[in-house]
Amino acid sequence: MSNQFGNKVKELRVKNNLFQKHLANALNIDTPLYSKIERGERKAKKEQIPILAKILKTSIDELTTVWLADQVLNLVKDQANVEKVLKSISNTIKKK
Repeated sequence: MSNQFGNKVKELRVKNNLFQKHLANALNIDTPLYSKIERGERKAKKEQIPILAKILKTSIDELTTVWLADQVLNLVKDQANVEKVLKSISNTIKKK
């Protein structure tokens, strides 16, 4: 599982001198579950992104970008034609 999101959240948590338990409490989850999100063993829910962004003093867009990147990578990582798929997606987005 790709873990750009977990790495980013951990980086920001450390930068803001926060403990995992602070973020876990804000998300209404236990600390071990939050720890799994940082390690990439569990996915954060999209609804949790605004809460994390506020506490970590970053933009929702920044966290959403890495969250979505992880989601896409996890969907296509085992496909033989990943580059072709991503290029197709990019072309479709450019057309809109």
